[in-house]
Amino acid sequence: MRQFKIEGPISAIAIPAIKKSEKLLYNAGVMLDRQVTTLRLYPLYQGICKTLGDILVPPSSVDKSFFLDEAIIPRWRFLKASKSVEKRAKKTGELYTYKCGGMPFPDALDKPARTMITGEGGSSASRFTHVIQTEDGKMRRLTPIELERLNMFPDNFTATASNAKRGFFMGNALVIGVVEKIARQLSAVISNLT
Repeated sequence: MRQFKIEGPISAIAIPAIKKSEKLLYNAGVMLDRQVTTLRLYPLYQGICKTLGDILVPPSSVDKSFFLDEAIIPRWRFLKASKSVEKRAKKTGELYTYKCGGMPFPDALDKPARTMITGEGGSSASRFTHVIQTEDGKMRRLTPIELERLNMFPDNFTATASNAKRGFFMGNALVIGVVEKIARQLSAVISNLT
């Protein structure tokens, strides 16, 4: 654990002090009245870990609209690749460098899934949409049921909406199993206080 105090006006601490103190920060912490307490936390979970491959629906139930057209796979590869591109700001015309790291393509079935975002339900090539490779080598997006399973919702929880909206809903949702576990722990602590 490390502790230190950030001094000076807010305008002075916003960027310079944070950059100076970055080497002092661990992966968790809190700041109260400018007193920073930071510590290194490690996960203690020892249960079963689900992988992306564990939540897939049977191949026979996947509509053909979820499969990627071979002609646009190079676009998907480009969007998911690491890059450093010089761009021009629209308002000022100033040049800047856009950098981003690579994303897996296709997503690994033997690892946990990445975080979803609200654009998950769209069919256009996207940097963030999950894409998996099927046993026969074809690439496809995840179905709404698979997206629901990633967030631990019951199958077809969002069935009354369009596929795009269902993806949006799941990209905007919390993983309800995590919320439930936090609530149970809080409930137990609160019960012991009374």
